[in-house]
Amino acid sequence: MDLTHFRFEIDSDGIALATWDMPGRSMNVITPEVMAELDRIVDAVAGDAAVKGCVITSGKDTFSGGADLTMLQGLGAEYARLARARGQEEAMRFFFEESRRLTLLYRRVETCGKPFAAAVHGTCLGGAFELALACHFRILSDDDRTRVGLPEIKVGLFPGAGGTQRVARLMQTGDALQMLFKGEQIRPLMARNMGLVHAVAKRDDIVAQAKDWIRNGGSAVAPWDQPKFKAPSGKVYSPAGMMTWPPANAIYRRETHDNYPAAKAILQSVYEGLQLPMDLALKVESRYFANILRSPQAAAMIRSLFVSMGELNKGARRPEGVGPTAIRRVGVVGAGFMGAGIAYVTAQAGMEVVLVDQSAEAAEKGKAYAHKLVSDQIMKGRAKTADRDALLARITTTAEYGELAGCDLVIEAVFEDPKVKAEVIAKVEAAIGPEAIFASNTSTLPITGLARSSGRPDQFIGIHFFSPVEKMLLVEIIMGRETGERALATALDYVRAIKKTPIVVNDARGFFANRCVGAYILEGHLMLAEGVPAAMIENAGRQAGMPVGPLSLNDEVGVDLGLKILKATKAQLGEGAVNPVQEHLLTTLVEKEGRLGRKNRKGFYDYPAEKGPKRLWPGLAALAGARLDPEAIDFAELKQRFLVAQAAEAARVYGEGVVTDPREADVGSILGFGFAPFTGGVLSYIDGMGARRFVELCRALEAKHGARFAPPQSLVAMAESGGRFYGKAEKQAA
Repeated sequence: MDLTHFRFEIDSDGIALATWDMPGRSMNVITPEVMAELDRIVDAVAGDAAVKGCVITSGKDTFSGGADLTMLQGLGAEYARLARARGQEEAMRFFFEESRRLTLLYRRVETCGKPFAAAVHGTCLGGAFELALACHFRILSDDDRTRVGLPEIKVGLFPGAGGTQRVARLMQTGDALQMLFKGEQIRPLMARNMGLVHAVAKRDDIVAQAKDWIRNGGSAVAPWDQPKFKAPSGKVYSPAGMMTWPPANAIYRRETHDNYPAAKAILQSVYEGLQLPMDLALKVESRYFANILRSPQAAAMIRSLFVSMGELNKGARRPEGVGPTAIRRVGVVGAGFMGAGIAYVTAQAGMEVVLVDQSAEAAEKGKAYAHKLVSDQIMKGRAKTADRDALLARITTTAEYGELAGCDLVIEAVFEDPKVKAEVIAKVEAAIGPEAIFASNTSTLPITGLARSSGRPDQFIGIHFFSPVEKMLLVEIIMGRETGERALATALDYVRAIKKTPIVVNDARGFFANRCVGAYILEGHLMLAEGVPAAMIENAGRQAGMPVGPLSLNDEVGVDLGLKILKATKAQLGEGAVNPVQEHLLTTLVEKEGRLGRKNRKGFYDYPAEKGPKRLWPGLAALAGARLDPEAIDFAELKQRFLVAQAAEAARVYGEGVVTDPREADVGSILGFGFAPFTGGVLSYIDGMGARRFVELCRALEAKHGARFAPPQSLVAMAESGGRFYGKAEKQAA
């Protein structure tokens, strides 16, 4: 049998072993060629009486991340071409049949009459885990790197190769829906306890145990193909079913606000599929999958959260002429909340860290934060004591700047004051070697201005982390006017080493992310001043697709910090650079009411000293003065204002050349401040409705609510020419 992506052998007992090992790739992925070869393997196993069954495993350090989603993008392009050439009906027929090829292949594995077993080590996600679910026996290695799961919901899809039907027949319906909605990666023992896999064993034993299962007469009939099979939760139309489905629908609405068609399709697929035999159930799933695959939400999310994010993570913006950098030792100056988080993620990546603060005690306090984070992981069974000891051993605390000698990269994370930062820059550069790169973790101060305090501005760059550092996936790399390519390459290599996603932006006050999220918070403040009830503002933000409301977000970052930024901006750029309504609101909250945000348990919300839910401060209504009748407020317009304000600012930033790549704007907006992921990001949001329509919307809002909604001239020009942010890339792909 001529195979490229698999090795196929049969042992003396007649048990076949198919080892998935794609040449030239670090990880196996599902492609049309892989599907064709697996089809031939099924034929070979089923058609040879001497073969008792087959074990599928991986020849790499991990099993597979699932399907190559660019394959699905290509399917959409072919659909569009066929629709133009042969009509909608012919195109849809083709699209449906092609989109369910994997479903039919996995069903062949399941019903070919010979037992198949999956022996899994490492990551096994999406379509790869659906392959494992179609096998009659599943065994996982007990290695800490092994994970299984169905994360398709995170890119606007759902498991469309049998995942919704098999999971719903292995688990209680509520648990199955929760797993499908969350898309989380599941550890081996948990997967076994959930009933998703049959066994867990040492890595070196999984293939042997899978073969033993076949040798000992493993059944070639899946449980749901048995005549007397009953779903774990019983029939849909039963007392138990009615205890599940109405709450499930309510939870879906609460969590998604109907913004994610894939989540609704999961509900529908499971609900309808559980009432049918497996083959019909799979056909139902396939119809929903084909529909979702053609949705604008899926197209936008696949592009931003899979294709673009993957390209950025692999170094799409790295200068070609600079060789790889070896970052072994990193200095972090400032052991506060941000500095401590930076030290933790750096040490976690295996690099040595020198953590500097004004006193040894303050530096030790920063190191204690790393101790707490790893201890929390140990309590959850996700790390061992030895891991904590090794990580902490990589962090050296000191009050002496001389300890920074030998660092390849130094990151300052001190107070947002140009004078303080200038003093730190001088002390650091007196201690570090001539080749070391200096980075500032500033959220608003222009890098070019800070670099004036440096004796080597070409080696000075901004590395802006988001809070909390250990959780946020985005890092904004800021190029000063004189920043050189080696500094950029080093920053990108460092961000890749700590497993975060970088975007590269040019220097400007607030850079990219903070300018956009600032527009979101400003809109919330102005709505409050207009007399919109605070609860309605917060709900509108969440229903628009943001992770939290603007007032809640302001509390998290600090109401006092917002006021400091306003004052600094006003001092440097003049009265017209800040909104007086917002300034008055924040000044009153901070200086008259002493409400600083979550940090002192009172901001726009009150935070109980003991554990309990936060509540909006009752004094907000009086603070606003005006109060609108909630029944007379256009709630849809509130949601629209939040998204348009951020997207218009993003277009403005793009037009100014601060961000130069639409991929970075979209990925950065989703990872950095949670801009409605279902849109694909701030610029995809504009592309999705078209620049002309967006400009018209901006002008309507400008007429009603003010100049902040005025579309930038660059966007007006795009609208007049019929252009798109992704226009050139899409034309090249076509």
